[in-house]
Amino acid sequence: MAAQHLDFYYDFGSPAAYLAHTQMQRLKADTGASVTFKPMLLGGVFQSTGNRPPIACEAKGRYVFDDFMRFAKRYGVPLVRNDNFPIITTTLMRGAVALLLKNDPRYDDYLNVIYKAIWVDNRNLNDPAVVAQVLAENGFDAAALLAATQEQPVKDELKKRTEEAVGHGIFGAPSFIVNGELFWGQDRLDFVHEALRA
Repeated sequence: MAAQHLDFYYDFGSPAAYLAHTQMQRLKADTGASVTFKPMLLGGVFQSTGNRPPIACEAKGRYVFDDFMRFAKRYGVPLVRNDNFPIITTTLMRGAVALLLKNDPRYDDYLNVIYKAIWVDNRNLNDPAVVAQVLAENGFDAAALLAATQEQPVKDELKKRTEEAVGHGIFGAPSFIVNGELFWGQDRLDFVHEALRA
């Protein structure tokens, strides 16, 4: 049987997407599946679908992050509650799209760097100066990449990708599609694993 494929829709601002991201190497090793990471702007998804983030309800917001900490412990990965949450990720997501449009080989590195900065190192990526610093620390040409985030084709592509996500029935992050079947949330990775092994 041919190896399966997983589309992983993400936004850096979601701690659940970060947790799911930490499990992708293990999932690929277990299933032999390939993974395509698909950027989308979660705020745009919420606006289009009428969904709301967990922090819109204070009690739910507290509970959900406690639950994320349980999963981090189960996965054996670090997770901190970012002091600057919510992170406005528009520029960060445009950076991902800019790298994709250039077929940049460091796209995966960029994902790892940004997730770590937010959800492990507690960096304030709402501050453009900190974003530039994080990129430079990790060997990216910060000035060039940040300039690319302001280019209209990059902005248009992120909007297009966000609309495509909504068109697939996606309403939150992370979301996964296997053989046309949608799974939402890092707590559904067991089902994703089963679908990839079917």
